[in-house]
Amino acid sequence: DVSEDDYIEMIRLKTSVLLACALKIGAILAGAPKEDADNLYKFGEQIGLAFQLQDDYLDVYGDTKVFGKAIGGDIMSNKKTYMLINAINKADKVQHEDLMKWINAEDFDAKKKISAVTNIYNIIGIDKLAEQKIAYYFEQSTKYLDAVNLPDCRKAELRRYAHKMMKRNY
Repeated sequence: DVSEDDYIEMIRLKTSVLLACALKIGAILAGAPKEDADNLYKFGEQIGLAFQLQDDYLDVYGDTKVFGKAIGGDIMSNKKTYMLINAINKADKVQHEDLMKWINAEDFDAKKKISAVTNIYNIIGIDKLAEQKIAYYFEQSTKYLDAVNLPDCRKAELRRYAHKMMKRNY
């Protein structure tokens, strides 16, 4: 079994570190002090976590027209997302059995599977849990960006970009 912490670490290493490194390299090349380069790294790491968790969330709750890809793809492929991991770990016995039935099903109606798994997520409150975790990482990223010792006007474009990343419509 995969825990929530294991998943967060996996996406940190897969997604967040790439963004964090790019920001730190830019800071180093620009001659930024070590503390600012480190804060930009942490900013990238935290916004990367928020972004990936939001991607998991939007795969279930997004609007296909706005999100740009079919909803429920992760459910269809049994991808171990933040949503699924937490549902498995927080489900009661009946919910867990239902989840396992859908995860192990080889022949199924796609719409029924997506609907059934989403319904389990809703009952358990996985949607709210994910929204809270996304907000947490976004808030953490903001603290690190705020700590960069530059006037706000010099950080405005990066702040706008981060907000735009996180305001993808549902």
